[in-house]
Amino acid sequence: MTTSLLRELQDDRTRLMPLTVRQYHQMIAAGIVPEGEPYELLDGQLLRKDRSATGEDPMTVSHQHAWAVKALARLGTKFEPLGCHVQTQQPITLPPHQEPEPDGAVIAGSEEDYRDRHPGPRDVLCVVEVADASLRRDRTTKLRIYASAGIGTYLIVNLRDRCVEVHTGPIRRSGRYRDVKVLAVADAIAFPAPAGKVLELPVRRLFA
Repeated sequence: MTTSLLRELQDDRTRLMPLTVRQYHQMIAAGIVPEGEPYELLDGQLLRKDRSATGEDPMTVSHQHAWAVKALARLGTKFEPLGCHVQTQQPITLPPHQEPEPDGAVIAGSEEDYRDRHPGPRDVLCVVEVADASLRRDRTTKLRIYASAGIGTYLIVNLRDRCVEVHTGPIRRSGRYRDVKVLAVADAIAFPAPAGKVLELPVRRLFA
């Protein structure tokens, strides 16, 4: 992006038109946005996910990030008997201007229920972001988006400090969560499942 364009975008008189989820899907169908690439729609803007470690090339995926996502994926067989499943790095649709791709999400029902659509806010029991270089965005923009959508539990796997930040009690109007607690490596995470059930996972399993 040129310096002159950056100045124009910072001009208060400039108005950017946010993309809708529908327009984003049309762009993917037309091949404008490569399907499967690590992009997500946040506040109507198309952004590339940052899965790198702090100070590393943002195009890379850190080994700690990859480890945590694989650990989340391994929970799939344990969630299925509880009436839900886990998806990793796949879209959830939060109209009209949001389609994030959280690193993990606990989704009500089976994978077969979503053959023709992405999960929406009523389907999502929990979202998980694995954060290092992306920690600031995950604590601000992502938190606001998930809380505004009414998603009940938002977990940030904080690779920098080797802890998990648990956000519950979404307040949709203000885009924040009422309750926040921090779990240390010696603690366990209680992932929500349908009918008030939970699945516990030792925090240490998320860290390489």
